[in-house]
Amino acid sequence: MLEQVDLSLVNWARAQFALTAMYHWLFVPLTLGLTFLCAFFETIYVKTGSEEWKELTKFWMKLFGINFAIGVATGIILEFEFGTNWANYSWMVGDIFGAPLAIEGIVAFFLEATFFAVMFFGWNRVSKGFHLFSTWMVAIGSNLSALWILVANGWMQFPTGMAFNPDTARFEMKSFFDLVFSPYAISKFTHATTSGFALSSFFVIAVSSYYLAKRRHVLMAKRSIAVASIFGLIASLMLAFTGDEAAFLDAKHQPMKLAAMEGLWDGKTNAPIVALGIINGMKEPGDYHEPFIYEVKIPGLLSLLANREAGSFVPGINDLIFGNKERSIVGAKEKIEKGRLAVKYLGEYKSARKAGDIKAASTALEEFNKYKKYLGYGHLKSEKEAVPPVPITFYSFHMMAAVGSAMILVFILYLFFTARGTMEENTWLYPIGIIFFILAYAAGEAGWVVAEVGRQPWAIQDLLPVSVARTDIAPVNVKLTFFMFLVTFTLLLIAEVRIMLKQIQIGPKEVD
Repeated sequence: MLEQVDLSLVNWARAQFALTAMYHWLFVPLTLGLTFLCAFFETIYVKTGSEEWKELTKFWMKLFGINFAIGVATGIILEFEFGTNWANYSWMVGDIFGAPLAIEGIVAFFLEATFFAVMFFGWNRVSKGFHLFSTWMVAIGSNLSALWILVANGWMQFPTGMAFNPDTARFEMKSFFDLVFSPYAISKFTHATTSGFALSSFFVIAVSSYYLAKRRHVLMAKRSIAVASIFGLIASLMLAFTGDEAAFLDAKHQPMKLAAMEGLWDGKTNAPIVALGIINGMKEPGDYHEPFIYEVKIPGLLSLLANREAGSFVPGINDLIFGNKERSIVGAKEKIEKGRLAVKYLGEYKSARKAGDIKAASTALEEFNKYKKYLGYGHLKSEKEAVPPVPITFYSFHMMAAVGSAMILVFILYLFFTARGTMEENTWLYPIGIIFFILAYAAGEAGWVVAEVGRQPWAIQDLLPVSVARTDIAPVNVKLTFFMFLVTFTLLLIAEVRIMLKQIQIGPKEVD
């Protein structure tokens, strides 16, 4: 018999975690890219000896420091929420999930902390070479922090290097190498960091465009744009490549997410990509409603991108729910039946072991092992639970993809006019740079919506639903802290924006 779950508790816990994660991601990508841009600026200063490049570096370092300090607070709260709201998750996978988080604290934070003070307060106190080395170490340390977090998230998307222990009902690590070098871990790290590089480049371009529009700090602004547009163009091209690789992995390991991203309900050969569409919100698994109210499709492209093979078959939501014998696809409906058998035999095994009945325990364990890969499905009440929110996933993915593609063009424009020396004359480009800084933020948040909402109902793909992962506490406690965090994070964000704007208004120190 399935345990009764308080869905209001689950939904509020999900909402609180999403709130914290989305606020945290307002600070993280700016940190990831600004550290490297500061390192580039200081490298040019050390090479040229120009005081203008030194003051330029100090200015961007100051903005990085403001963002870094406030971003740390949200990250710490995010990690604590695994214990407060997701205690069952922490118990079941703590041996695996805790390892990369511990490494982040021991290695990455220590690396940042060691060189952070030198970077900010070491000017004229240490040699140029050591100061530059410290700046690069902060850049590397900041991105190493992201690495270990994204390794952990990649494991949740594609659990590998572990085994389920029926005696303790926990997942235990078997191969740290498989965890770290999982294709999902690599994909998550490269895609998330390059998105941060692109956003940070737009931040530098947006502030510099403001200065050019006001005819202030013109030389500093043009130099900043030159470096940021090169870095941003390279990052945006890598972003497109890593995004394609991420979708390819989803096609192999999270086909339901891919189907939701494209609004694909019925599997097709030579499947098209929907370039533009309006989802039919009434569509349900197995019904006859049309998936779209309006759509513009590119024939065959989804099959090519998803399988690297033109004309290949891409399964839809209905195939993944009800199965497709012709394509050897086991549907969620059948997986739920097998999963309930896994839950049943696991319970019988534990009861027999407790009673000391070795023979019965051995028989139950043998039966459990036949169905254990479907264990997570045994906690779903119906096959419809296996379908993520299609409209949210579809619109988030398409917005992210559209902005990501347009980024490349904007970076090319800035680089083109910088190379021609006509940036000051092309004032029409300034507001575009500022707007795309905001759009880059929106695209980054949308990317995380696709990654996390698109894999619902799973806390760990196919193994642990969020309904089982939650903490058994009163929903009112989660509601209360949700609004406390909402107010606190909003005040922190307002404080950062005000401090940033004040520093931007002051601008860099002018060199005589």
